[in-house]
Amino acid sequence: MRLLLIRHGQTPSNVDYLLDTAVPGPGLTALGQHQAAALPEALADEDIEAVYASTLIRTRLTAAPLAAARGLDVLVRDGIRELAAGDLEMVRGDSAQGELYMKTVFAWAAGDTELRMPGGESGAEALARYDAVVAEAAASGAGAVAMVSHGAAIRMWTAARAANVDVAFAAAHPLENTGVVILEGAPSDGWKALSWAGAVVAPAGEGGPAGRVVEAE
Repeated sequence: MRLLLIRHGQTPSNVDYLLDTAVPGPGLTALGQHQAAALPEALADEDIEAVYASTLIRTRLTAAPLAAARGLDVLVRDGIRELAAGDLEMVRGDSAQGELYMKTVFAWAAGDTELRMPGGESGAEALARYDAVVAEAAASGAGAVAMVSHGAAIRMWTAARAANVDVAFAAAHPLENTGVVILEGAPSDGWKALSWAGAVVAPAGEGGPAGRVVEAE
């Protein structure tokens, strides 16, 4: 299966650099709406057979134009929502607490899945819920599936599950709004990332698209 993991369009909390992970969350800014409207053309070459979105409003609004262009319903699943910030909800992402959030996320991707976000979920719980939605999509028999999800969740899951993306790469390469990670594989055979935000993914630990580095421990 070809799996397209798409970050949602811009939200007011993105503009203010806040960790805003709770359901239902904010809608899209005007820019975010334009980003969502541009997705059908940007992905015109992809033979997408199913479109998923998380339970947060921003992913459903982002997915809607793409699904409409393909004549598909948006399949809403809680499992691909953002990694819950718990006690760190609504802190600034560039604060010490915000940095703790991302360090926890990448610790999960590195295998420390029993670690728990302060007041929130563990890595094992987060991976299990995301895996379940991916497995559902794979079992459907669709050749290509788009999932509109969230930046931290996409980076963590891809680093944990794609053979050619390590934690250092995912930590160093954030996804902009409506950025896309394209993978190929199956839950039983594993996954390989084909591209990250439009750039070919080099072998783990080597170069890639530019982005703000997050120090992962």
